[in-house]
Amino acid sequence: QVQLVESGGGLVQAGGSLRLSCAAAGSIFSINLMGWYRQYAGKQRELVAHITAVGSTNYADNVKDRFSISRDNAKKTLYLQMNSLKPEDTAVYYCYSKSPRGHEYWGQGTQVIVSS
Repeated sequence: QVQLVESGGGLVQAGGSLRLSCAAAGSIFSINLMGWYRQYAGKQRELVAHITAVGSTNYADNVKDRFSISRDNAKKTLYLQMNSLKPEDTAVYYCYSKSPRGHEYWGQGTQVIVSS
């Protein structure tokens, strides 16, 4: 079982930055695939970025030049550095974890609002 708790969301002006954090507990964090997803109102969740256990990353095309995903295995924490934020980045952001055996876990979500 994995518990994921996001933090760092909030209100920011367009062009600004935020850093999201996801604290994990209850499993071997270092071997899990970790990621960030976001969900617009009335829409399905979509991938923002993934990071593998060995640090390989994958980004959605609309964030790859602005967002950076990283992980600190010692602290069992996942990060998402978001720069040059746009109003269209406004969404609820979810932390995601997938174990090598395929068990998937989600955090409760953190709201990001980017004002124009």
